[in-house]
Amino acid sequence: MNCLLDTQLLLWAAGDPDRLANEVRTLLQDPQTQPCFSAASIWEIAFKNGLGRPDFQADPRLLRRGLLENGYVELSVTGAQAAEVDLLPPIHKDPFDRVLIAQSRIEGLNLLTTDRLMARYPGPIQLC
Repeated sequence: MNCLLDTQLLLWAAGDPDRLANEVRTLLQDPQTQPCFSAASIWEIAFKNGLGRPDFQADPRLLRRGLLENGYVELSVTGAQAAEVDLLPPIHKDPFDRVLIAQSRIEGLNLLTTDRLMARYPGPIQLC
């Protein structure tokens, strides 16, 4: 199964895996799982880290390199995905999260999230 991790889960998977739910850890350890991350998540981390947000304290360059070295696939943000955002109902205001939702819909990826608002969108979204 291919899965896209939201930014929070991505930070936990890379820096604090004990915070991941058992089901997510099991999924990520399964050789049949292809974990993916979005360039939008790296952008979000860089942006919010620059604002001094304590929950985004990570070097985006090191994080990206570590994810790639550990077999994660990086998704670029395409024009089709960006355009999909305006079709989403206004449930969630965070533009980074809305891009992740659009990417999961366009690419047919199961989006794993801890965010209850994101999980309210239709599509392949799993609340963890």
